[in-house]
Amino acid sequence: MDSEQIAAGRARWLQRYEKSRIAERDFTTLSGVEVDPVYGPPEDSSDSRFERIGWPGEFPFTRGLHATGYRGKPWTIRQFAGFGNAKQTNERYKMILASGGGGLSVAFDMPTLMGRDSDDPRSEGEVGHCGVAIDSAADMETLFDGIDLGAVTTSMTISGPAVPVFCMYVVAAERQGVDISRLNGTLQTDIFKEYIAQKEWIYPPEPHLKLIGDLMEFVAEGIPAYKPLSVSGYHIREAGSTAAQELAFTLADGFGYVELGLSRGLDIEQFAPGLSFFFDAHLDFFEEIAKFRAARRIWARWLRDVYGARTVKAQQLRFHTQTAGVSLTAQQPENNIVRTAIEALAAVLGGTNSLHTNALDEVLALPSDKSAQIALRTQQVIAEELGMLNVADPLGGSWYVEALTDKIEAEAEKIFAQIKEMGGDGTMTAGLLRGIEDGWFTGEIAESAFRYQVALEKGDKRVVGVNVHQGEYGEPLEILRVSHEVELEQRELVRSRRAARDDSGVEKALRRMVDAAAAGQNTLPAMLDAVRAEATLGEICNAFKPLWGEHREPARF
Repeated sequence: MDSEQIAAGRARWLQRYEKSRIAERDFTTLSGVEVDPVYGPPEDSSDSRFERIGWPGEFPFTRGLHATGYRGKPWTIRQFAGFGNAKQTNERYKMILASGGGGLSVAFDMPTLMGRDSDDPRSEGEVGHCGVAIDSAADMETLFDGIDLGAVTTSMTISGPAVPVFCMYVVAAERQGVDISRLNGTLQTDIFKEYIAQKEWIYPPEPHLKLIGDLMEFVAEGIPAYKPLSVSGYHIREAGSTAAQELAFTLADGFGYVELGLSRGLDIEQFAPGLSFFFDAHLDFFEEIAKFRAARRIWARWLRDVYGARTVKAQQLRFHTQTAGVSLTAQQPENNIVRTAIEALAAVLGGTNSLHTNALDEVLALPSDKSAQIALRTQQVIAEELGMLNVADPLGGSWYVEALTDKIEAEAEKIFAQIKEMGGDGTMTAGLLRGIEDGWFTGEIAESAFRYQVALEKGDKRVVGVNVHQGEYGEPLEILRVSHEVELEQRELVRSRRAARDDSGVEKALRRMVDAAAAGQNTLPAMLDAVRAEATLGEICNAFKPLWGEHREPARF
């Protein structure tokens, strides 16, 4: 790129910046030095790399989605929380919001993630332990009691039973008197990553994709701000993948959902902005920053050149980040505060749109009030004290960061080619389904996890307090323990609600829901009726099983 092109690009960027809304705050260094909102090569120079780097807010968005960076819109502080019953978690949410959290993120317990009721025999010992127990719309009402669902954005991390849980959220909003067209938030709904990494599915892939397509149609028609899919790389990375695998598998999943939307006849300019992403921020500081920058660039190029998206909003990749749970250690757990802060800083320098910071005790239990507060304050220190809002993509142009960005992008492209070749018909979806069926994804992740474990045991990779600088220090942590009484109370609550409802109304709604699925119609109108009648999550999920069956993971040796 020659000097005239660089000057023209800077002028374009400046025009967009001046039209943007800028927060009223001090944008100087700690010493009071004025800083520019963005930096690039001098106008009288040439830089062959700059065409791939560009300016913030400009295709391919390597340097961020907005010309202003965080000056115009800081990332959302969205702390992931949920434990025990809905009332207990509601109290935690109110604490987070009162302490300056910008949005809510719901963690569900294992029975809910698997589409089971709390009184299901398979739920015994798990109710409320890794998240909040949600059995019906009444629980969802309690979860958000006193929190205006028309005013707060809420992320829900659930995939297998995501659609009925979404219906419960909608009904809870209706019961608050909220116009559901105002709802804003994100539902994970990413079933591909369940087969690849997290393993919380219910049905075979095709029926799950049917439900996701129904959800995409329903949201596109009536809830314009809501994002029905958050494509998750977090769980892929936590399972042991490399950064390039996390990026490639996640974006490939995203391309599969784009193909699903197009197959439903949806307008890509309308539904693509409703796709968001969820990445892991791990410990290799510069690699993570490069991964996030490459993600935006790849997505923009594929959406434009492969799938035909023409508008900026349809080409932009928006993502949430969570610091790496797998990096936390039970040994010397106070060190986890440092790890989390560094990972959060990488996410911010990579341009994340929202962020969750893990608590120091999450390797041992759900966060205590104190550790949750420290995790929240970690983000607030980064936002308020480090100058992170001053300059868009401050590491842009670094030889190391740009080389890593290019390398991760090239590795991801090789993986995309492998996936498409597996499918044989030229679509990403066919390759994803074949890779799931053959166990290819799980095999690739297992191999990466094994290589890392070998390096750890040999001492080539070092973890403070684990294989170097060992030894105990500090006082034992007081960790959060969920009482068994929570499970007993929740099971009794489910039974009492069943006894108080109109069973015939539930049965009729469930029958209409299954009939709609068998006829290829959208299932959500009937599912919403079932939820309004207080059908439980387990009843809704089980109703489809005679029609669709259950998924069994293929053996791989």
